[in-house]
Amino acid sequence: MIHLLYTVIFAEMALILLLLFKTPLRKLIILTFDRIKRGRGPVVVKTIGTTVFVVLLSSIYSLVNIQRRSEDGAVLNPTDQVLASKHLLEASLMGFVLFLSLMIDRLHHYIRELRLLRKTMETAKKQNRGFEDGKTTSGEEVKALGEEIAALKAKIKTLESESESKGKELKGAQGETEALRKQADGFLMEYDRLLEDNQNLRNQLESIGHSPEGKKGM
Repeated sequence: MIHLLYTVIFAEMALILLLLFKTPLRKLIILTFDRIKRGRGPVVVKTIGTTVFVVLLSSIYSLVNIQRRSEDGAVLNPTDQVLASKHLLEASLMGFVLFLSLMIDRLHHYIRELRLLRKTMETAKKQNRGFEDGKTTSGEEVKALGEEIAALKAKIKTLESESESKGKELKGAQGETEALRKQADGFLMEYDRLLEDNQNLRNQLESIGHSPEGKKGM
């Protein structure tokens, strides 16, 4: 396990050096870390880190137990001394591995932030250049825009006056409609009255025709 920890430490040191200096491999490493941090990558990395941390605590616990036995007056045999040295070395290496892993993660994060900041600054510079270029617009274009605005204002006034005249015409039409409606109501009332008079006359004629005198006349 110690050989594996040394291999991981040297690999992490190499990664840190590659991230610190701008080399062709730096972009490839950053892209690789970007892909690792997507999907299930963070879960796998956290699982491995937690496992290493648990093993580190186990080594520290074993080392503390051996030291307690020596403090209690017991004489440590060569095996315990070798185990204590081994646990101390493993704990130191695992702690160094976790520390270098954290350094790599922070370096990757800061490099990404630096890239985003540079892109933002480049975008701001482009916008400033566009704004400065817009300031150099010729006077003829400004004059044309002013004339167009004046024409639009005149058109708006014309439409407002037409709208007012249409509104007046609409009000007049509504008044005429109301007068015609009242006139039609009067005609209907007159028509009903005439029908009623006609019916009364018919009833009177029928009553005269059916009376005894009317029959004698016949």
